[in-house]
Amino acid sequence: MSDADVSIVIVLYNCQEWISRCLDSLPAALGERSAEIILVDNASTDASAEIVQAQYPQLTLLRNTRNVGFAAAVNQGVAASGAPWVLLLNPDTEAQPQALDRLLRFAESVPGHGIYGGRTLRSDLTAEPSSCWALPTLWSTATFAFGLSTAFPRSRFFDPESMGDWARDSVREVGMVTGCLLLTPRPVWEELNGLDERFFVYGEDADFAARARRRGYRPIITPDAAVIHEIGISSADGGSKTTLLLAGKITYARAHLPAFLAVNLLRLGVALRALGARATGRGKKWRVAWSRRELWWDGFPDQR
Repeated sequence: MSDADVSIVIVLYNCQEWISRCLDSLPAALGERSAEIILVDNASTDASAEIVQAQYPQLTLLRNTRNVGFAAAVNQGVAASGAPWVLLLNPDTEAQPQALDRLLRFAESVPGHGIYGGRTLRSDLTAEPSSCWALPTLWSTATFAFGLSTAFPRSRFFDPESMGDWARDSVREVGMVTGCLLLTPRPVWEELNGLDERFFVYGEDADFAARARRRGYRPIITPDAAVIHEIGISSADGGSKTTLLLAGKITYARAHLPAFLAVNLLRLGVALRALGARATGRGKKWRVAWSRRELWWDGFPDQR
């Protein structure tokens, strides 16, 4: 056990430009709360781990010799910690003053939800919606397959996972809280056996929420806990991020949806977008994803 109020687990992968901003923001964000901070470096090829080692020697740094994936690295970090609350935080975030204290206070005031999140902002402090989503369903998968979620973005009916035009500016129960800012009591984490390591990166937070909801928990967010989030610093896209996202979606579909139908709807959606990209010259990521379909077709490798 730890005397700290919260264990903060941060997974590093090629985030040297952001990690100092992230760590420097934590004292003001915590207020009078105490935290043990565990960083797990997933074999970064830049100076991420060296920056932490040199500038923040008081923090716990675990260094992997290979990239074991986000879910496995998070589990590794949580296993090395002992506070009663577990907080997952991305390295490309900058927590606003009092944000983590407010998140903890909120969670303590509404016990029983199991998973708690906040609000993510862009660098200009405008709302950035990725702190939470609705969980994928067979209907939302069909809207992706037939292009409805692209044609009608933020539609509650045709793009249901986006949760419409809600700016994450009110307290609300949600389908899932994303792993960029996710708080959970340690007993809930242990009850769910942490993140499912079949998910290399992307989809593990949706799976965590789906399993929590089956046990009666209802993820919830508060807008009073805000962090700036620069999406995807550790997985910049040229088609590669899309490939990983699709592998996560396929893996999730196999675990939580009618697998045959959902998986083939996802494949159809990518095929149609790739055809459209070829015809219009736009949407390169879909052409790249289709050309690399062997990497996501059946989900992450150990799901086969």
